[in-house]
Amino acid sequence: MNAFFHAIAFFTRIPVPWLRPSEAAWKKSVNWYPAVGVVIGLLLWGVHQASVHLFSPWLAAILTLGAWVYVTGGLHLDGWMDLADGLGSSRPREQVLAIMKDSRVGAMGVIAAILLLLIKAGGVAELAHPGWGLYLLFVPFAARTHVLLSIRLWPYLSADKGIGKGISEGLSAFSVIVSYVLLLGAGWFLGSWQVVAAIVISLVFVLLFSRSVASKLGGLNGDCYGAVIESSEAVMLLVLVGSWWA
Repeated sequence: MNAFFHAIAFFTRIPVPWLRPSEAAWKKSVNWYPAVGVVIGLLLWGVHQASVHLFSPWLAAILTLGAWVYVTGGLHLDGWMDLADGLGSSRPREQVLAIMKDSRVGAMGVIAAILLLLIKAGGVAELAHPGWGLYLLFVPFAARTHVLLSIRLWPYLSADKGIGKGISEGLSAFSVIVSYVLLLGAGWFLGSWQVVAAIVISLVFVLLFSRSVASKLGGLNGDCYGAVIESSEAVMLLVLVGSWWA
């Protein structure tokens, strides 16, 4: 369980006083990323259900999104902004990587963050429909399952010394398979075929997105993983609340 506690401590602001620092547990913690997604989903679902009964759908969505950013510490959003700054600069690969490592946020990062948050807020606002709030359980769960494939299928940038370096060593194919079986099974039994469709479509997006970024950078790093999580959450929300389900 120590690996799970490492994943919780890294991905969320949830206090983990019983965490025992361990490099081996840190590397194995990647296998628990989907479980962390479930924890985040449960928290978001609770906040949304409480808010939607007290406020308008849009205010409930903003409060839920605020909780979303807070519980994750803005970790993945930071990666999304860094990647947007880098790729948005249209510079050579080396300069793109240098821009991504810069702690300052540029115009492209700010624009990307605003657009992403607006899409998420709009998507969550639509979940005010009866029975749709349960979808919030699957969005972070799916995103943190999809990122396992990005970690496993594309190399980590060898020159990058970030905190994501080395986690692929602890990721097993068995964990990826089990995570998808649980995700799709829960999506079918607790959600509907709409949830399963959203999971599959967001998976296709992640594979195409990861391949595109890796082809430009020569691999992926922690910022890219954060961007994968944030963008796949937005895509899944868009699919779930699309008017084609009406």
